[in-house]
Amino acid sequence: MTVIEPQRKEIEYKGRIKRHSAPLRLWHWLNALVITGSLLTVLLNSTLLKTRPNAAFLKSELSNAGAVVTDSQARAAAHGLSDKIWSIHIYCGYALGILLAFRLILEIFQLADQKFIRKIKTAYRDYYVVKKRRETALHEFWVDTIYAIFYIMLFIMVSTGLCLAFEDDVPWLKSIHAFRQIHAFTMYLIIAFIIIHLAGVFLAERKENKGIVSDMINGGRSD
Repeated sequence: MTVIEPQRKEIEYKGRIKRHSAPLRLWHWLNALVITGSLLTVLLNSTLLKTRPNAAFLKSELSNAGAVVTDSQARAAAHGLSDKIWSIHIYCGYALGILLAFRLILEIFQLADQKFIRKIKTAYRDYYVVKKRRETALHEFWVDTIYAIFYIMLFIMVSTGLCLAFEDDVPWLKSIHAFRQIHAFTMYLIIAFIIIHLAGVFLAERKENKGIVSDMINGGRSD
């Protein structure tokens, strides 16, 4: 069986292959799982479990079974199904908030050459100041910058989501309607990032940077 060897090099430590720490890899895959679950709940509630068509469907089916159901009762039942999915969405939001806090704490305790901020600074310095390995440095700088934007989007998503989750308990939160619009808009930005991320990984695996997925599973190795 052929093993795909990771090929991604550290800019600062030429000749060394990038190693992702175990906590970072755990965060990456848990984060992917939680975001996927959260997006699936939105997809379900915006398609299969939309209240209006489901209310009509429930009323029709129950009427055919001999039950007498009013429009308001059918809407309440359909809305209840939707609420169950939204409760899962809220729990995904809590999990995403915990994972974001974990990622921030992890940044403090990462090894020096694995710190995210240091990687951006090193890439910037190599390209704009030292001017060595400029092509690799520029690529690394922009990739890490995009990830930084993703972290900011996660923060906005989590913070606005928490505001929406607790708006019934905190009256002044309910008066700020912008939270819902910002939350929804950020969701689309995150979807766009996921598409770009997957496309980038696919293209990189086909070119010179083979082993990116393998690196994020087994951590790679150091030479």
